Amino acid sequence: MRRSIEINPEESAHHRFAYELRRQRLRLGWTQSQLGRRVAASGSYIGMIESLKRKPPLRFIEACDKALGLTNILRDLHLAAWPPPPPGPPHFRDWAATEQQASAIQSWDPLLIPGIFQIEPYARRVLEDSPGITPEELEERITGRLQRRALREGEDAPVILSLIDESVLHRPMGDPEMMCQQLSHLLEVSQHPAVTIQVVPYDAYSAAGLLSPFTMFEPRHGGPYTVYVESVPFGRTLGDQTMVKQIIRRYDALRAVACPQRQSIKIIEDVMSKWT
Repeated sequence: MRRSIEINPEESAHHRFAYELRRQRLRLGWTQSQLGRRVAASGSYIGMIESLKRKPPLRFIEACDKALGLTNILRDLHLAAWPPPPPGPPHFRDWAATEQQASAIQSWDPLLIPGIFQIEPYARRVLEDSPGITPEELEERITGRLQRRALREGEDAPVILSLIDESVLHRPMGDPEMMCQQLSHLLEVSQHPAVTIQVVPYDAYSAAGLLSPFTMFEPRHGGPYTVYVESVPFGRTLGDQTMVKQIIRRYDALRAVACPQRQSIKIIEDVMSKWT
């Protein structure tokens, strides 16, 4: 008989969900196969969910709640572990949902302050220039971008490593007061223990990242990296591991010429003083 994997419910929201599913199943004395038959699934599928090897769809969990005689207990735990993605354009929703499950996020930004670090006026200035965007779409996308800042909070917050080209700090996206507020926020974010911000300086003479911004993420429960690449007319998510490895090598080349965090903070402070 295969031994069940021990799940510690105190470790994360994901672990609490898997632990409660198993606990409720055993409360009724059911095997994984017996629960599976009641929700049109195999016992092995239930086992993968209970061992966090598979993310179950919300509808399936609602069926489990019903089969186990529960009132949205598993549904609420599922939403806490896998919250719905923030509002945004259709091409970004898959990435936003995937981003929420990252244990580590590594980004390169040669043009703008990273979206996850943008303040509201900066985000508004960036998004309002999108051709054809309606006022309703603008407000929805701003809300979604600001909601992404919650990634830095909570017990499951990922480690974030952000590489920013020095030119980004000098590019005016509003009046000097707004730019000063944005760089001040960037300095505040850099103090978070899970966040590292490094500036790639002008004198690095690096062209490795000038083609486009990109973000890589490492899944929370193992598995291959996924990459989101910005492009025109919209970005795309890459899962092909040959392409992902090429981007990882490019990221390593950029990080090799980036300033250490302490020196990067000094650069940000110096540029911020010029905006005052």
